Amino acid sequence: MSQTPEQRLLLVHAHPDDESIGQGATMARYVAEGRGVTLVTCTAGEMGEVLVPELAHLAYEQQGGLGEHRRGEIAEAMKLLGVTDHRWLGGFGRYHDSGMAWHADGHAVIGEQVPENAFWLADLTEAATHLVEVIREVRPQVMVTYDEFGGYGHPDHIQAHRVATYGAALAAVPSYRRDLGEAWQISKVYWGAMSASRMRASLRRLREAGDTTTFEGMDPDGPLPPFVCADEDLAAVVDGSEYVEKKMAALAAHATQITTDGPFFALSNNQGSTVWGSEFFRLAQGTPGPVGPEGLETDLFAGL
Repeated sequence: MSQTPEQRLLLVHAHPDDESIGQGATMARYVAEGRGVTLVTCTAGEMGEVLVPELAHLAYEQQGGLGEHRRGEIAEAMKLLGVTDHRWLGGFGRYHDSGMAWHADGHAVIGEQVPENAFWLADLTEAATHLVEVIREVRPQVMVTYDEFGGYGHPDHIQAHRVATYGAALAAVPSYRRDLGEAWQISKVYWGAMSASRMRASLRRLREAGDTTTFEGMDPDGPLPPFVCADEDLAAVVDGSEYVEKKMAALAAHATQITTDGPFFALSNNQGSTVWGSEFFRLAQGTPGPVGPEGLETDLFAGL
């Protein structure tokens, strides 16, 4: 019988691939260090864009079936990262990808066509209670999810933030759903983030190298998209540079969503592990722990 790891991390993400983009290196590092890593994915990403021409028929607006395909992609990604505890919120297929459209201001919004069982339309208490069950079983000290805007406005990211926040609150109430196990208070909650100064430096190096297509239209000295965070708001950085190859392999496993000539790989090829190997976080709940030379925690479990 396997022993329960002393330190346990729970991540709550909206679609397959979100986890590898945001915290792939952190997940791989913590698994390698013997810490518990549990991933909860809220939808199968059925309405995602299909970037593989021969799989175009899987698109929601065509024959459909993308969700089942992405189920295989995330299974492979988790294998590459070493994560053995992956779950679907409420079970696979319980909540459907809500879809999205682009607002004129450059962020995501809900699309015109919303499926009946879309995650965006989910009853918050019901969805959060599915997470309560996981929290009380796993008993994580740390949880990672999105900020209140879901990084860039995707309705499923926003809903994942709400479900994670409410689920954590309900899980800590002793008299709430005693049938789901003993109450558990998560000590620290983080929101995934990207460093503005790192992003500007990366963009500057790309532009100086003559690359004008990666993150096209984004100026190193101009306004940055909402998923980029001011450095003073950051609380932690996890150095996963030793695991960046595993992260890139996991990204490549999400082949319908991420191309190897896309921005993630362009940045990685040009700048090695300096961009995607360091993953940043904002502290949303809990007491900050000791900090490293950059004035940031270097471990999400710092101080626990």
